[in-house]
Amino acid sequence: MKMRQSLAEWEEAFAEETSLDRRRRDSLRRTAERRTLKRHLARRHKRGSVRFVLLVFALILTAAVVTGVMFRTLYLLLG
Repeated sequence: MKMRQSLAEWEEAFAEETSLDRRRRDSLRRTAERRTLKRHLARRHKRGSVRFVLLVFALILTAAVVTGVMFRTLYLLLG
């Protein structure tokens, strides 16, 4: 009788430990997924910011070159 009760207790403890382990693994997996998503979004934001700065720089450089060429052409035509 005592052996069966002990075996039942072991089985119950094993089932409980298995359940806890499964929940722990699921929690760790969800945490890792959230961390990965957060890093991905941060990298995307950083790349977007760098691209925006490069675009603004290209627009300003284009405007400066066009203005310089325009005034030089105007100088040559009138001068």
